[in-house]
Amino acid sequence: GILSTVSSLLVLLLLVALPASLQAVMSAPISLAPGGSSSRISTRAGLEAATERTRQPIVSGTSVLGIKFKDGVMLAADTLCSYGSMAKYKDARRLTKINDSTLLGAGGEYSDFQSITDLLKRNALEDKCTADSLYEEDVNEECAREVWNYLRAVMYNRRNKMNPLWNDLVVAGFSQPAGVGDASAGEDKPFLGLVDKIGTTYEDSVIATGFGSYLAIPILREKHREDLEEREARALLEDCMRVLFYRDCRALNRIQIAKVTKADGVLISEPYEIETSWDSASFVEPKGQLEGDGGW
Repeated sequence: GILSTVSSLLVLLLLVALPASLQAVMSAPISLAPGGSSSRISTRAGLEAATERTRQPIVSGTSVLGIKFKDGVMLAADTLCSYGSMAKYKDARRLTKINDSTLLGAGGEYSDFQSITDLLKRNALEDKCTADSLYEEDVNEECAREVWNYLRAVMYNRRNKMNPLWNDLVVAGFSQPAGVGDASAGEDKPFLGLVDKIGTTYEDSVIATGFGSYLAIPILREKHREDLEEREARALLEDCMRVLFYRDCRALNRIQIAKVTKADGVLISEPYEIETSWDSASFVEPKGQLEGDGGW
C-alpha cells in the first residue's frame, strides 16, 4: 500500500514538472479505428511549426549609409519600416549607440536588429559587472573592430543553424579600445565595417546597404576624400538619402544622422525631414512620350 502510494505521487510530480506542450502530446487520445489517425500527430506538427526558421523578413528597413571623414565616422538611415509593401512604421530608429565609441546601424528585419542590440548591450553590462575596477572610467569598452568581429561570428553561427538574423549591419567607431594604441602613430584610426546576414564582412571608407549599394555607393566614392570635413560628410549623406527617397519605394525623407568622434563620442540626431523637389524633367515628362497619367 505504501509503495503504490509513493509511485502514484512520483507519477503526479513528473506530470506537474513536464512542460504543458509535452503533457498535451502525452494526453492526446489515439484512434484505433481502421484508417484512423492519432491526434498526437497534429499536436506534434504544431510543436514543430513553433520552431520554424525565418525565411523572409516581415517588418524591414532599407538602406544604411556610412562614410569616414577627417575626425571620425558618420552614418545615415531613414526611419521607415515597411510591412511587406506597406509603409507602416515611420519612427523606427535604426541607428543605435552600443558604447561610448561604437555606433551600429542596420537594414533588414527590425525585430532581429532589436535582438542584436539587446545582445550587445547585455555583453557590455556583463563586462562592467565583471571588471576588476568598480569605477566606470577604468572599464575597457569594446572597440568598433571588436564588435564587428563578434557580430561576424554571431551572424555566421545563426546562418549555420539555418536560422539567420535577417540584417545587414554597419559598425562605426575606432580600431582600438579607448586608451589602447598610439593615436599619434595612426594606430587608432576611424573604423567602418559591414556584416551581412550570412557572416560576410568587409571594411571600407564608404559603405551602403540595401538599395543604397546600387544608388548611393557611386556618389559616395566619387566625392569622398580622406580630409572630408564633418559638414561636407553630412551634406553628402543627405544628398544620397534624397536620391534614395526619389528612387527607392521603401525609403522615406525623414532621416537620422549619427557620428562617432574622439572628441564627442557617439552622437545621434533626432529624426528630421530633408528637403525634396519633384520638379525634375524625368519626374514630370510622361513616360514613353505618351499622354496620360505618366504610366507606360
